[in-house]
Amino acid sequence: MGPSEGIERFDSPGKGRGMRALRHFALGELLFTCPAYTCVLTTNERGNHCDHCFNRKEGLSKCGKCKLAFYCNVECQKGDWPMHKLECSAMCAYGEKWNPSETVRLTARILAKQKTCKERTPSERFLTVKEFESHFSKLDNEKKELIQNDIAALHHFYSKNLHYSDNASLEFLFAQVNCNGFTIEDEELSHLGSAIFPDVALMNHSCCPNVIVTYRGTVAEVRAVQEINPGDEVFTSYIDLLYPTADRNDRLKDSYFFSCDCRECSTKEKDAAKLETRKLNDPPNPKDVRDMVKYARGVVEEFRRAKHFKSPSELLEMCELSMEKMGTLFAETNVYMLHMTYQAMGICLYMQDWEGALKYGEKIIQPYRKHYSPYSLNVASMWLKLGRLYMGLEKTTSGIKALKKALAIMEIAHGPDHPYIAEIKKEMEQ
Repeated sequence: MGPSEGIERFDSPGKGRGMRALRHFALGELLFTCPAYTCVLTTNERGNHCDHCFNRKEGLSKCGKCKLAFYCNVECQKGDWPMHKLECSAMCAYGEKWNPSETVRLTARILAKQKTCKERTPSERFLTVKEFESHFSKLDNEKKELIQNDIAALHHFYSKNLHYSDNASLEFLFAQVNCNGFTIEDEELSHLGSAIFPDVALMNHSCCPNVIVTYRGTVAEVRAVQEINPGDEVFTSYIDLLYPTADRNDRLKDSYFFSCDCRECSTKEKDAAKLETRKLNDPPNPKDVRDMVKYARGVVEEFRRAKHFKSPSELLEMCELSMEKMGTLFAETNVYMLHMTYQAMGICLYMQDWEGALKYGEKIIQPYRKHYSPYSLNVASMWLKLGRLYMGLEKTTSGIKALKKALAIMEIAHGPDHPYIAEIKKEMEQ
C-alpha cells in the first residue's frame, strides 16, 4: 500500500471536510506526498536556489533573457518556462521596479495554470484548488483593501501575459490563496518561497497535531509525529504553537476564521509554564501580570512593524529594552521573553555577530524543548543553528552534540533519507 492509499477525505464533525487514516501509521512514517500545484521562489533566494525545483546549489545558470531567474540545468529551465514566461519580459521591462508580492506572483501562476490545465492534477487527489475555502464574506475592510491592492498589482505587472476574470472572481481567488497558501522553509526555517498544496490544505488544524509537513524541494511530505490509528483524523498545525491559548486562537480567528477546541485549547495546561513569572518574595499582582502581557503583545506587534524601517542596531536595542522591562516580572522561559530573545538572535545572525547570536540561542533552547512538542521543527532548527554557530566558533564538541540533537528530530520529521540529513552529517565529519 503506497503513500496516500492509507488516508481518505471525510466529513469531520464540526469541522467540515478533513482527512483521516485508514490504517496504522508509526512515528516518522510518511502518510502522503503532494507536489506543489504551483510555487514561487522568494526574491531573496535568487541565485542560491533553483527557481523551478528549489534545489540549493552553487553554479546555477541564469535565464538568458531576464538574468533574474536561476536553474540547475536546461530541464529545470524548460520545466519552469510555462510559469516564468508570465514574468520574464515584465522583469526586463520594469527592472528594479518589478516588485509584485509573493501572493500576487503565486495568484498569477494559479490563473495561468487554470487556463491551460483543465484536468485534476497530481496535487489534487483529495481536494481541488477550486474547492478552497475563501472566507471572503468574513473579511474586514482592511483585509478587503489589501486584496484590492493585490489585484491592482496583478493588473500592473501581468496585464500583457494574463487575461483576467472579473474583479469579484479575483477577490475570491486572492482570499482563497491567503487562507490556503503555504510557506516553504529550509532546515533552519528560513523562508524559501510560497506554494499551493491542495491535498495538504485538506487537513484540519490542531494545537496537538499528529503529523508534520516538511519539504523536499517543491514537494510537501506529511509524516506522523505521533502514532496514528485507523479512523483517527489527521491533524496538522496552521500556526506557531509556542504561544498561550488566547494568542493562538486570536491568530487562528484572524487568519482562518475559527477557534480551536483541541485538548490543549480546552485544558490550557501549558499556559502557566508559557506565562511563567519570576520567583519573587511576594507573588506578583494578577493585574500587573495582565498589564505586562498586554505590553508584551504590543511590543511583539511594534517590532514586526519596525523591521521595515529601523536599522539592525536599533532593532537590537528595542529587543534588549523590551526584555529588560519584561524581565522585571517574567521568567526567562516566558514565551514573550523567548520571542524577543529569538528576534535578537536573528539580528545578530544578520549582523554576523556569531558570539551574540550564540548567547541568545543558548537562552532559548531549553525553554523551547519544554514548550514545544518532541518532534518540533522549531526545536530542530534551534539545535541546528546552535550546532553551526559552535562549529564556526571552533567549539567542535558542543557543535557535534547540538547537530546530533537536531538530527534526532529531523530523521523523524523529514525522513532519514532527506538531503538535509546528508548535508548535516557531512558538516559533522568536516
